[in-house]
Amino acid sequence: MNTASRYAIFATLISDGQKISDGALAIEDDRIRFAGSRDDWLTQSDADQFPEHPVPLGSILIPGLIDLHNHGALGADFANPEHGQVSDALDYLHRAGTTTLLASLVTAEPAEMLRAAEILAEFAEAGKIAGIHAEGPFLSEARCGAQDPRFLRDPDPEFIDELISASRGQLRTMTYAPERPGSEELIEQLVALGVVPSLGHTNASAQVTATSLQFAREQLQNAGVDGFTEKPTVTHLFNGMPSLHHREPGPVAACLEEAARGNAYLELIADDVHLSPETVRLVFNLIGGHRVVLVSDSMSATGLSDGQYTLGPAKVTVSDGQARLADGSLAGGTATLLEVLRCTVSAGIALTRAVESATSIPASLIGLADEVGSLHYGFCADVVVLDAQLELHQVIRNGQVL
Repeated sequence: MNTASRYAIFATLISDGQKISDGALAIEDDRIRFAGSRDDWLTQSDADQFPEHPVPLGSILIPGLIDLHNHGALGADFANPEHGQVSDALDYLHRAGTTTLLASLVTAEPAEMLRAAEILAEFAEAGKIAGIHAEGPFLSEARCGAQDPRFLRDPDPEFIDELISASRGQLRTMTYAPERPGSEELIEQLVALGVVPSLGHTNASAQVTATSLQFAREQLQNAGVDGFTEKPTVTHLFNGMPSLHHREPGPVAACLEEAARGNAYLELIADDVHLSPETVRLVFNLIGGHRVVLVSDSMSATGLSDGQYTLGPAKVTVSDGQARLADGSLAGGTATLLEVLRCTVSAGIALTRAVESATSIPASLIGLADEVGSLHYGFCADVVVLDAQLELHQVIRNGQVL
């Protein structure tokens, strides 16, 4: 581990849609002291007090990746968290380039969800994760995917209060199906508690979907919380919802249109399993990268070989890197967010756009736009060092080389 309190790295910088080919990044303790051109850095009066941290020729520096939808890794299932396993999983994910993440729950018995939230809250308070994402239990049975249908139900204000209490205020986002009775009241309650509504696992019509996203945006705008997003998100677009049909456009069409109008952000699991490269390219080109959030949806098998795993109460088989239930339904991903980023670039998306969708854009959605997700003065020194082929060379988190 690098224990130097000051050092500088010279490489190509990519951040916030910009690229500096002959760049310099200076780090002091856990903060970025300078990010810009090498020539500008060398004119700084104290530049000689920052020893060079060597990286291979042709290296690329990007902000630490931010994953808003992550169920675990390295054998740890965040829906059934055990302290030691979660610690190991987070260490693995941080070293794989995901320096900031939300730990995602799945639908389960209420007591199990509350227990998981209590444990994960400890990791949030320790700065290991940025909070919790609840995927359920207010989802559609028809589009439940790997969510256990036995525990799906209509929105319950009392359970939300219990979940907020169990998570000690660390719940950041929640997936909901808009066709469920009480979904508007749920949105109002979530926003009032500082939780971002995320539409997904839904069988709703295009009209119901659009109306719900518009209502959620109005509630978020009216909340007026400093640093809080003013737009809802959509949980893994295309997955957990009916396919777009020319006579029954359904939620996919509505989500695309609302995102294009600036009313929502769309999660994409761009791992070449959940979505084809052509679909990923289509979404970026239709609505622009500023409304796309790349996520991994990774589960406990991430970082391990094929075999038998769990996702909450569900039993999952991983074969050829694909996680599926017994009925063949996809049950989360096994790729890291860096691998998702590489797949996105391979699909034809410019690296600068893809990086934004995995860094500054998700940071803005969970109120961290002034802290992480960008290479800027004063920001947390979370950096991923890549080679020219986008292979991982090194990860820096809070200024420390992992």
